[in-house]
Amino acid sequence: MKKRKEQQYPIFFYRLRQLDSRWESEYRFHPVRRWRFDFAFPHGKLAIEVDGGIWTAGRHSGGKGQIDDFEKFNNAVAFGWQVLHFTPHQVNGQDAFRFIHWFWDKNTPGSLT
Repeated sequence: MKKRKEQQYPIFFYRLRQLDSRWESEYRFHPVRRWRFDFAFPHGKLAIEVDGGIWTAGRHSGGKGQIDDFEKFNNAVAFGWQVLHFTPHQVNGQDAFRFIHWFWDKNTPGSLT
């Protein structure tokens, strides 16, 4: 059985929830399609995707995967979402959270809540 994102990246999810308890894992954002964001802050329409397999011809780096991702993320933008992308290495280290924290602080409180 596939692990949920908060199980794959428990420390990262915990840190997101420290920013705001309304962060969710595997959030379904589209009313019809079954697309989900790895992590999402629905109240501010901010999403995080962890794109693995970039060096090993994984899901996100092949032709079909790229095309499917383009469709998903273009729809996300059409629905008003901002989507940030990181590798598992960035999420497991400090890089992803540092950027998210900077991004979070950069926006006015009213823009993400």
